[in-house]
Amino acid sequence: MPPKNAGIQSKRALRQLDDRFVGVSAATQHVRELVARVSTTDATVLIQGESGTGKEVVAQLVHDLSDRATGPFIPINCGAIPGELLESELFGHEKGSFTGAVAARKGRFELAEGGTLFLDEIGDMPFAMQVKLLRVLQEKSYERVGGIKSIPCNVRIIAATHQNLETKIEENLFRADLYYRLSIFPIEIPPLRERLGDIATLIAAFLKSSKAEGRGSLDFSGDALAQLEAYDWPGNVRELSNLIERLMVLYPNQVIGESELPARYSSAGPVDNLSGVDSLQLDLLEQRAVDELFAPIEPLQTDGSLSVLLDEPIDLKAKLAELEHDLIVAALEQTDWVTAHAANWLKLQRTTLVEKMRKHGIKQQH
Repeated sequence: MPPKNAGIQSKRALRQLDDRFVGVSAATQHVRELVARVSTTDATVLIQGESGTGKEVVAQLVHDLSDRATGPFIPINCGAIPGELLESELFGHEKGSFTGAVAARKGRFELAEGGTLFLDEIGDMPFAMQVKLLRVLQEKSYERVGGIKSIPCNVRIIAATHQNLETKIEENLFRADLYYRLSIFPIEIPPLRERLGDIATLIAAFLKSSKAEGRGSLDFSGDALAQLEAYDWPGNVRELSNLIERLMVLYPNQVIGESELPARYSSAGPVDNLSGVDSLQLDLLEQRAVDELFAPIEPLQTDGSLSVLLDEPIDLKAKLAELEHDLIVAALEQTDWVTAHAANWLKLQRTTLVEKMRKHGIKQQH
């Protein structure tokens, strides 16, 4: 049951959120509403979305709009720290607990006491560390590495990932019990290509901030803006921000036309109208793969029902995996290895395609 002031808090929060999580699309407004609602509670939050969509911005907003706002907000990237050092980083260590531990040191949990601990890229956390994190979430206490004293924990946890954790659970790479502990309140941030109506508003916000910092400004022609709204933004909001920074260096205080845009943006077309991609080739490949899969099967009619007779046993799982691999490679080759375009043709989320590429050992070509 939401707190009594949830409605009031949501209205106040949405007014503040407009300037920090920018956009006018329904998808963006929905994210702001979720942030405003969960900030009135102390629930654990799991933020999911592609790289560059603004997961840390959302995590910071949840903290700043909560009762813990006066406490610390401590981020840690679980994928950027080697597994053997992550435990010490999270829980701290005592002097002499390992080679090089010349003094006791507080960990991120201790530094975040009374505030929020942001576990970025939680999907990259080593499996052994997941067990230890789960124990802390359950018992609300932990010990430093090399220590015996139990330290009580008053920390809100916000986690984030660009990966599909349910897929990682199926592959035994992420603990299901930890996932359910973390995903009490999930927030999915849509990629920028699914909220292209936010492009103009985001650009205006970037330019407003730049002007306030004394770094000048830009203007965009209608044609240039149309090209940017047709691009699929695999790098999401971060890519858009970086583009604006680049254009401000190259063309300070000028009007940006289509000719001033880098080639990859000026030649952009709608995601559903990819030039040079022949969907028929994919259809033919799929049919050929299916024909090959069932080549050893001969139909046998018996009393009106269709059954099959196999010359030899078939490893169906392996055959389907081989088919999936071939279709993914074909889609990537036809789209010049642009994963967002390939995912569109395969009717997959880009993050799902990236996970499948990793599973099949398909490396990005440049």
